[in-house]
Amino acid sequence: MIKEGSKVAIHYTLTVDGKVTDSSQGREPLEYIQGAGHIIVGLEKALAGLKAGDKKSVDIAAKEAYGEVNPDAKRKVPRDAIQGIDNLKVGDVVGASNGEHSFRAVVRSVTDKEVELDFNHPLAGKDLHFDVEIVSVK
Repeated sequence: MIKEGSKVAIHYTLTVDGKVTDSSQGREPLEYIQGAGHIIVGLEKALAGLKAGDKKSVDIAAKEAYGEVNPDAKRKVPRDAIQGIDNLKVGDVVGASNGEHSFRAVVRSVTDKEVELDFNHPLAGKDLHFDVEIVSVK
């Protein structure tokens, strides 16, 4: 039975806005430690108490998934601060680091002078649906 500290392996399919966006099918199962923060809190809560062989469909509200959209997490930067800007388009993901921290951002707009970057997780503000099969619990 899944409890705090259990090493769990699951197969899952993630559906967002009616579209499958990720799945472990055809790959090795996803492994995580219950309670260690390896997966989103809402899914961890939903899987607690299940055992190997169990299947469950779970809806996770945005606040227990990747959080709500934070409007303060958007920044406009000078166009020349972005490498490869001529190849970027709205929706692309860029990555960078500022010393010890690395980050990813979604390009929201590109003008002659600046680029708007959104540092929210791409699934922030989205409710998620998971179909999960528990492969093993140790």
